[in-house]
Amino acid sequence: MALVSLQPGYTGVVRDLEENFHGNRLLFVNWEHHLMFCSPMALPLPPAMPFGALVNEVLPSLYGSHPDFAKIDWSTVQWKHGRENFTPDLGKSLDENGLTHKSVLRFTTPGLTGLSGSGA
Repeated sequence: MALVSLQPGYTGVVRDLEENFHGNRLLFVNWEHHLMFCSPMALPLPPAMPFGALVNEVLPSLYGSHPDFAKIDWSTVQWKHGRENFTPDLGKSLDENGLTHKSVLRFTTPGLTGLSGSGA
């Protein structure tokens, strides 16, 4: 997500370029309807990481403390890449799934809407 200065002639140094992340890309991940986690998490991940590793290794370390997490039926999870519906291939890399530097990935878990349905 590029920003453009409204100030003519602005020449600030861009520090969040992909090349500044030592071979990783920032991926913003949000679990919709679970506001116990108040915002998307920014993850520096290698582009070659399989999407399945994100689901099976990374997400449990981030969201596993929520009581709903153990109840997720991953076959019913609805994914969005940005604002578009997205069907990831678990065997392909993040890069092969089209996830670029600073991509936003959101997932919704049907039937699970937070603590006692509160959205938290």
